[in-house]
Order: sequence, then C-alpha cells, then structure tokens
Amino acid sequence: MSIRVLIADDQALVRAGFRVLLEAASDIEVLGEAEDGEQAVSLSAQLQPDVILMDIRMPEMDGLEATRRIIAERTGSAPRVLMLTTFDADEYVYEALRVGASGFLLKDTDPKQLVEGVRVVAAGDALLSPSVTRRLIAEFASRPEVRRARPKELASLTEREHEVLTLVSAGLSNDEIAERLFISPATSKTHVSRVMMKLNARDRAQLVVMAYESGLVTPGQSGD
Repeated sequence: MSIRVLIADDQALVRAGFRVLLEAASDIEVLGEAEDGEQAVSLSAQLQPDVILMDIRMPEMDGLEATRRIIAERTGSAPRVLMLTTFDADEYVYEALRVGASGFLLKDTDPKQLVEGVRVVAAGDALLSPSVTRRLIAEFASRPEVRRARPKELASLTEREHEVLTLVSAGLSNDEIAERLFISPATSKTHVSRVMMKLNARDRAQLVVMAYESGLVTPGQSGD
C-alpha cells in the first residue's frame, strides 16, 4: 500500500516542489495540498492521510495549532505529522513534538532524506536526528513549566522497560537498543511496543517527550 500524504505550506512553489519529490517515489501518494493550518485541519479530516508534511509558520493558523487540533479531533488513528520549517529555532523542535508531531526537518533537507523521513514517520518511528535535535528536546523538556510527573504510568513499567524507554529517548533504534542490552532486535521491538502501549503513546516521539517530562531522563543523559 502507498503512504498517503497531505502537504501543508503557505507557499505554492514549496508545495509543488514537495509534490514532485514525493510522487517520484513509487510507495508514496500525495492526496492534496493545504495553504494554511485551518485548511490542513479540514483536509486531514476529509482525506485521512497517513502522513502530513506540515509547515510551522503559516497564516491564519500555524502548523503547531493545526497539528494540535488534528491529533485531538481524530477519533480513530491520527495521521503522523512531519514538521517542516526554514527556521532552525530551538523552541519549535520541542513544541512540535509536544503537540503530537512525529518528526522535525528543515526545508533545505536533502530530497532523499525528506522522502525517507515520510517513510520513517509512517512506520511509527520518530524522526529525531541529528543528535543536536535530541539535545534541544532535552533542554526544553527540562524546563519546570513543561515538566509533568507521570508516576502511575511509569510505575507500570518493568526495570527492563525503563531501560528501553531511556534508550529510546536517547534516539537509539530498535537494533541499537538490542545491541546495547544484548537482546535480539525482535525482543527489542517487543519491549518498545509494550512501553508504548503501557504509556498510551502514539509513537516513539511521544515516548521521548514523556521520558523527559517525567524526569526519567535528564538533559545531557545519553543512555550510556
């Protein structure tokens, strides 16, 4: 099955460029385009895409608010949102993930990385590379005004699941977690899935936010 994508950006030329890049991939189908956040919310409900490429800065309603509404209003499986911006601003990285985005990329990202990014978030993984992005997330998640304790949810995790959550928050893949914990990749994937289920997380990006906001992981902690 093709990955169904909605493109939301206030610049027609940018939307056209993304469409060309994505439609060149045999496994991706572009369903439509939105020129502002309000239209993105409407088209998301109408077209039900798997992934939304969402610009952060748009008129009428920005991408952060649009993402918040799309995630909140969907009764079924909500689309994965991949945030795109020309602004390499720290606060956008963390806030995008807090409102439910699954990834964050600059618009000048290499075309191959953009296409692969769509595939990554469609598969339920978080697009949190490069490592500097993870450091920014850690920095902003550590702010007192955004920290939320989740003792009951975290208490349901086993010791191994705590380890897995810590490594996920450091940006490690299932294979890397398996290598670190001396377990099979299949077992690693199972642990990650169980952690997501117990914490009611949509994807790995939400696990990262939860880990930092709960205080389980602190800024500068790498999972070593």
